[in-house]
Amino acid sequence: MDLIAPLYKAGVFGLHSSMVVAFVLGFLFGTALEKAGFGSSRKLTAQFYLHDWAVFKVMFTAVVTALVLTAAAAALGLMDVGKMFIPGTYLWPQIVGGLLLGVGFVVGGYCPGTSVVSVASGKIDGMVYVLGFFSGLFLFPLAFPALEGLYNAGSLGVITLYDFIPLPMLVVALLILILAVASFFGVAWVERWVARRWPQLRY
Repeated sequence: MDLIAPLYKAGVFGLHSSMVVAFVLGFLFGTALEKAGFGSSRKLTAQFYLHDWAVFKVMFTAVVTALVLTAAAAALGLMDVGKMFIPGTYLWPQIVGGLLLGVGFVVGGYCPGTSVVSVASGKIDGMVYVLGFFSGLFLFPLAFPALEGLYNAGSLGVITLYDFIPLPMLVVALLILILAVASFFGVAWVERWVARRWPQLRY
């Protein structure tokens, strides 16, 4: 048996075991979001007022950590990145979907993941939000014939950042790590500046 990650592709565990693993990881992820305060719409929308960048810091940290560890594992021969599932890029529907998600985030105060966390902690606004996106899931197949052209527009296949930067994966990951550290100092400055200029935004 090939024990090189990803372990599911290597046959280390089967479909049913993978569901258990996914549940445990999802529970831990949701717990981390709640501990970070992301079960509160006030905490999440604070970033759009520029005075609390916790969402950016936590999510960017998670992404960069996963990126660096994946690149390091690949460089050490512990992971076959060719076996990782990477969804295809559909430029225009993903741009439209990203804008709609952003508007929903600002108006509702949640993204899909954090809304589920808010439901688990008993928040009514999160329940309304979850009801809204389940309604969208129900309505989308009905609207799909009219949206099919947009849905498949701008297909670029499977592409990654490494396709555009002719450097080893680990080097690219380390460069993004440096960018992340620099951005953390930048947003910390923005938080201090906003706190001085508009102290009434704090709550």
